[in-house]
Amino acid sequence: MYAVAGGVGTVLGCAWLLLLGSRANQMMKFTVHILTTYLAVISVLCFWGEQFFWGVVFAIGAALQFLYIISVIDRLPFTMLVLRKSVKMVWSLPEVMRVAYAFMFVMLLWMGLWSFGAAGVVASSLGESGCWWLLVVLSVSLFWTGAVLCNTVHVIVSGMVFLVLIHGGREASSIPPNSLIKSLQYAVTTSFGSICYGSLFTAAIRTLRWEIRGVRSKIGNNECLLCCVDFLFHLVETLVRFFNKYAYVQIAVYGKSFNHSARDAWELFQSTGVEALVAYDCSGAVLLMGTLMGGLVTGTCTGVWTWFESRDRVSMVGSTAMLMGMVLVGLAMVVVESAVTSIYICYAEDPLLIHRWDAEFFNQMSEMLHQRLQHRSARAREVLTHTRLDAHSA
Repeated sequence: MYAVAGGVGTVLGCAWLLLLGSRANQMMKFTVHILTTYLAVISVLCFWGEQFFWGVVFAIGAALQFLYIISVIDRLPFTMLVLRKSVKMVWSLPEVMRVAYAFMFVMLLWMGLWSFGAAGVVASSLGESGCWWLLVVLSVSLFWTGAVLCNTVHVIVSGMVFLVLIHGGREASSIPPNSLIKSLQYAVTTSFGSICYGSLFTAAIRTLRWEIRGVRSKIGNNECLLCCVDFLFHLVETLVRFFNKYAYVQIAVYGKSFNHSARDAWELFQSTGVEALVAYDCSGAVLLMGTLMGGLVTGTCTGVWTWFESRDRVSMVGSTAMLMGMVLVGLAMVVVESAVTSIYICYAEDPLLIHRWDAEFFNQMSEMLHQRLQHRSARAREVLTHTRLDAHSA
């Protein structure tokens, strides 16, 4: 059953990479719109199969996904623009695609070893509570391993994309020879400690930040709720300052430690105003939806087979199979995410690098940045006016 999960996850990840050049935009739009429905259908199936806990979990997931899409619907056109340009960049670098395939194969080999432990736990006579605790430990191990491999690919691809943008294109004669091999060697040796450390925290903090931003933008004039959400927002923003995905670009290019890289990247964004553009962009969330979709399809395929073979183990096998699918599909998605982060870092450091690569895209980014900075200024003036009026009334 775990072999099926690994096979389905690998097929989905490879299909994403193969269709990246021709169908990426359609696949991302499809994922955004279909994920809520898919979660709701799985919730109904779980209730029908008397898996009430998982039915509630997937129902809550469907509701949160629907609310998030509603809250960021106006941001999706710009997000899709950034993703299309990132796909264009990655598609011009076939060598980084081969790196993704290689790391997917490495992950599959590790999953083959990991599945013996997971299968042993599921088949053991420890009792349901003991089995679940051991599966949680094994799942954390699998997730961290997957995150480390994904972020290693992130560093490799970021280094290559940054190199291409600095030298003015893939065909530039000034690009050093064997740059991919050097980037790979650097990622798995000098920078590997920073990658492992960052992999512990970045995914959870990013997801929490997306959800809080979505809720914060739709609160309106409820001052009590806005105060509570603002507290959480500023707490998460403090964490983001030290744990963010843009650190991997700084690691790839400058060889800094993870915390130093994360802090420098965030200070760069804030000093140039590009943070307003980064906050508006939802490309990371859209790619995460694709990863979740891959995991759900993998978990569904494995769970349905388990239902017919061993009904009492369906939740254990299905949930861990979903995690396997997410890790494998995530290794394909991270290629595009690396290009997105590199483009933003380059735009913050020297906007002319983006202009030289794609002048039309540069104009669209600059126009959106101008709009977002105007929006923030208007909002700050509104808050200041309300504060003065309240003080005057008091």
